[in-house]
Amino acid sequence: MSQLPTVTVSGTIRLGQFLKLTGLVEDGAQARTLIQEGDVEVNGQVDTRRGRQLAPGDEVVVRWPTGSAGARVGAPEDN
Repeated sequence: MSQLPTVTVSGTIRLGQFLKLTGLVEDGAQARTLIQEGDVEVNGQVDTRRGRQLAPGDEVVVRWPTGSAGARVGAPEDN
């Protein structure tokens, strides 16, 4: 995946929350399912921890049967 959009967050955010914030998933149940099934990567590595704390610069990608979508965590000063 080439250029990912950056989504600004203030403070810390968990993986499941970030997926919902970015619109990569519709709700928490979908986030939980995708994460548990290994369809979510953080910085190129599959991560099955919904509560994983993300940091600015982390790249999150969801692998769908039809392709991939993702976003990068941005800090407020990145704007």
